[in-house]
Amino acid sequence: MTEEATGRPPGWNGGGRVAPTSGFVSSDVAGEFPGLRLDWITVAISGRPRRSSPPGVVERLRHLANRYSGATVVTMRTTPIPHAYRSFYRQIGLDPDVDRIPAERVAVERLLRGGFASVDLISDACLLALLETGVPIWALDADAIDEQGLGIRTTTPGDAGWQPGSEYLEPGMLAVSDGTTVHGLLFAEPASAGAVRPRTTRVALFTVAVGGVPAIHVEESLWICADLISRGDSGE
Repeated sequence: MTEEATGRPPGWNGGGRVAPTSGFVSSDVAGEFPGLRLDWITVAISGRPRRSSPPGVVERLRHLANRYSGATVVTMRTTPIPHAYRSFYRQIGLDPDVDRIPAERVAVERLLRGGFASVDLISDACLLALLETGVPIWALDADAIDEQGLGIRTTTPGDAGWQPGSEYLEPGMLAVSDGTTVHGLLFAEPASAGAVRPRTTRVALFTVAVGGVPAIHVEESLWICADLISRGDSGE
């Protein structure tokens, strides 16, 4: 069965831009939060999934770090994309000055650490995409996702938890899920069950966007990340 037939996104081959697949949003969530969306794409990888980034990627991180100052971080929240995410956080009961949106969180970390530390190619690619577009990207092992693909729904009784001492998730929380499994809470790092592993051969990259975030920025963020990962050790 083809990826198109199952609703899965087409794989990224680095040879041209392909449109990401729109994930499902459950009817209750869509009714309460119009404009909330999830888009995703798969990327074939070779070699070690968590290999070190090539020098060109590390240099891009260093260059982007130079753009940030205290004043930049303060004014960032008034620009359209961060403002849209901050507004959505308030809608769902989060204080964006405490639970920072992804773009502000990494900007503050840059000020505290003096730069962006390279972790590995997948982590660095997700970070670069966020820095260049303001739209966050997360990665999962594509083989951990079932045939329905990724989407957004609220947690229900019986959804398995992954925090120590928590067997089940609290019902009613916004989450990224496939047809059977919650892979993470909205805007949080994915659960370890779907994490990229040493034997991973395909990565599922996904982003969560809200009303006020243009589709072109969503696609650009996914394309940046996918291209860097697909080029691997040759990435510049």
